[in-house]
Order: sequence, then structure tokens, then C-alpha cells
Amino acid sequence: MKNLSKLQQILDSGQFAVTAEIGPPKHSSAEGIRHHAEMMRDYVDATNITDNQTAIVRLSSIAAGVHVLNCGIEPIVQMTCRDRNRIAMQSDLMGAYSLGMRNVLCLSGDHQKFGNHPTSKNVYDIDSMQLIYYLRRMRDEKLFFSGEEIKEHEPRFFIGAVANPFADPFEFRVDRLEKKVEAGAQFIQTQCIFDMERFERFMEMVRERGIDERVHILAGVTPMKSWRAAKYIQNNVSGMIVPDELVERLKNAEDPKREGVDICIEQIKYIKENVRGVHGVHVMAIAWEEVVPEIVERSGLYPRPKVG
Repeated sequence: MKNLSKLQQILDSGQFAVTAEIGPPKHSSAEGIRHHAEMMRDYVDATNITDNQTAIVRLSSIAAGVHVLNCGIEPIVQMTCRDRNRIAMQSDLMGAYSLGMRNVLCLSGDHQKFGNHPTSKNVYDIDSMQLIYYLRRMRDEKLFFSGEEIKEHEPRFFIGAVANPFADPFEFRVDRLEKKVEAGAQFIQTQCIFDMERFERFMEMVRERGIDERVHILAGVTPMKSWRAAKYIQNNVSGMIVPDELVERLKNAEDPKREGVDICIEQIKYIKENVRGVHGVHVMAIAWEEVVPEIVERSGLYPRPKVG
């Protein structure tokens, strides 16, 4: 059984990685998932498969991961703590590993009150920090979360987590990141970056502690379709900062969608050339997966490296 993920091989070899994101649908057809996977296949190293994102019921992230894998892309299966207790988590993740999935992203999960089942009961048997720790222990010490021994065929995931450089209190962001790394996170995907100055200050603190030498950091970027979308995030999404000048640039653009793509490409090039300690980018083209190949190609990140 192949143990090492393609994403891990690329990052561990010092190459600049590219990941993207596919959101499973609110129905039981995999046609859209396969379409997006086939379109992205040659342009990304792996793609996130979201786990009932924004607490809305969608096709299983693990089932979607099988479809993506069959299309030739390596999936990064998201696992939230909101919907499963530790028994279900372990069962699902062993199942995912048996199906060929090698990357997992550990998340708390959006609160259910924001989704389409606001009166449902959340679980949070363990939090994302504990999930990272137990998964690392499961792999390295061959132990179930309970401490019972796994006698053979333990899941050997490449373990990921997320970081938000923009939430307050800002000074605690690096503390929280370091705790995740100490728990066992091997790669980090950040929240969407719009405020480059604040992200650079965050990375300065990361480098001061040497965290960038202990974990692979992928900077999150998002192409914006319109100034209204940027304004909505600016006013309504907690923990995200969209500078006024970016909103104005989109507002004054003759073709806002084209401008949004151009801005995203500029950000990727700037991060790759100027922000030390970043090991790749995570392109979150929300409901706009079609632009990912263009963004990757125009950013100078195509073709992607080949690994064994």
C-alpha cells in the first residue's frame, strides 16, 4: 500500500506546492466533482474536499475524495469535529485511508446555527488540536485515540491544519499555530489573504520562532468576482480583512472578474518571491473552480512537478 502522499513528497523535497478546493454538492451526483477534478488534474498537487462546509449538508467528503482520486488528483479530506465523535472519526479515517486517501485536514467546523440545520446537535467530542494530536499518535505510535494498540496497518496520514493570520487578538495567532505544529500538524493552509501587510507581519513572527522550519505553510488566496463580494467579506465575515483599496480596484475595473483573477495572480507571485517561509499556495476559487488552471499557469506554477 502506497504510504507517502504526493503532496508530502513535493513539500518535503522543497518544491513550491499548489493545492485547490472542491466543494461537494448538495445532492448525490458526482458529475460536478469529476468535472472539476478533471479540469484541475494537471494544475494542482492535491485538492481539498470540504466536509459539509458552512454547516450545510453535502455529499460526504470521503465519498467525494474517491471520485477525485479516480480522476487522477490526490484528495485532502477535511474532517471536522462538529459532526462526529471520536469513534466515528477513527472509523471514517481508517476507511478513507483504505480507499487510498493520504492527506487529512483537521478542522473544528462552522457552528451548525449558520447552516441549513440550525437546530441540529453538534458533537465536539474532541477539538481540532486534539484531533491533530491523536492522528499523529495513531500513525507514529500505532494507538487508537483510547490508547489501545493498533496491531497492524495503522493509517499513515499527512496531517494538515488551518491558520487564520487575521483574526483578533493578532498576537495569539502564532501561538495557536505553534500549538498545532507541536500537536503534529505537518502542513498548514491559511485563511484567504487580502491584507498582505498583515500577513507579512504574521510570517515575521512565524520565522522568529522557527515555525516555518517545522511545518509547511501554504498561503490561502481567493480570486474575487466582484467588488460587492469583497465588500460583503469586509463587512460580514469575522476574522478576515479586505483593504479598501482592493474593493475600489474591483469597483473601478472595466471587467471585475478579470481584475479579480489578476489580483490573485499578483498575490501569488508576490508571496512566492517575497514572503520567506511560505512553501506553497492554496487557491480557494469559491464556486469558480474553472479559473484555477489559468491562475496556476499565469502565476508561473505550471507545469507541476512529477513525483514517484
